[in-house]
Amino acid sequence: MKRTLSGIQPSGQLHIGNYFGMMQPMLSRMENSELYAFIVDLHAMTSVHDRDRLATGTLEAATDFLALGLDPEKCLFWVQSDVPEVCELAWLLSTVTPMGLLERCHSYKDKVAKGLAASHGLFAYPVLMAADILLYQAEVVPVGKDQKQHVEVTRDIAISFNHTFGETFVLPEAAISESTAIVPGLDGQKMSKSYGNTIPLFLEDKELRKRVMAVQTDCTPVEEAKNPDTCNLYALLKLFAPPEKLAEVRSLYLKGGAAYGYLKQDLFALICDYFAAAKTRKKELLANQDYIRQILRQGADKARAKASSTLDLARDRVGLKY
Repeated sequence: MKRTLSGIQPSGQLHIGNYFGMMQPMLSRMENSELYAFIVDLHAMTSVHDRDRLATGTLEAATDFLALGLDPEKCLFWVQSDVPEVCELAWLLSTVTPMGLLERCHSYKDKVAKGLAASHGLFAYPVLMAADILLYQAEVVPVGKDQKQHVEVTRDIAISFNHTFGETFVLPEAAISESTAIVPGLDGQKMSKSYGNTIPLFLEDKELRKRVMAVQTDCTPVEEAKNPDTCNLYALLKLFAPPEKLAEVRSLYLKGGAAYGYLKQDLFALICDYFAAAKTRKKELLANQDYIRQILRQGADKARAKASSTLDLARDRVGLKY
């Protein structure tokens, strides 16, 4: 079985872009992979400087993942900061990471352009992400399309380290589902917490309906033909609608008769049905938060056992063991 790893930031309410981009692909691999799933709270600090928000968000993200079906008996599940070995490895990797490699990363430029503070943490984010992946010798990394470059950077850093100090790290491969490579937000841009255009996973019905009805569409009259492949409402429907329903909707777009208001009502109902069981499970989990903390502590212990062997090897390679 291939070793599969991915993490998710607790920087705000998890949304359907998080689910289809990372969580669902990870859940689908639970039975046939050696699975490593974690909450990347250190990464979240590039944008979250509120103690309570980070702590609460970390616990809620873990709860969401468990509610959606992650089984801690079938994977390693932990919080990033509970494995301090990752920070030491990030430093070792940084010593062989060319500045030009980081300067070419589009995520840093995009986030700064959106108003995020240009901190060292944000700039060096790809090195910490490389440490996350290489520390566990991950072979497969399910990510959204926007994170593909960071996996490529991880490979470059691993190659540089292996070349400089000797074979140490496995080279990971990004796994991207083209059907969910980029999930559009309410405004048609990539769905992102930093853009404020998300549909969170477990909203109450009233707020969920409000979000869905806010999905931006064009002003083409109902009776006129429309191109479904350029419509973000249709892209969202594709994620939830069964094949027969989607074929019916696509026909309405192409022939005329697609009424956006009715289609938004359909999307609302589909989202409600899709996450109904997980929503109930989340409420049950939140009633026993100590159980969630126990799962995370046990996961961190297992993750540290894996991490320590890799870090010991890396320390030996660079000369820190004498």
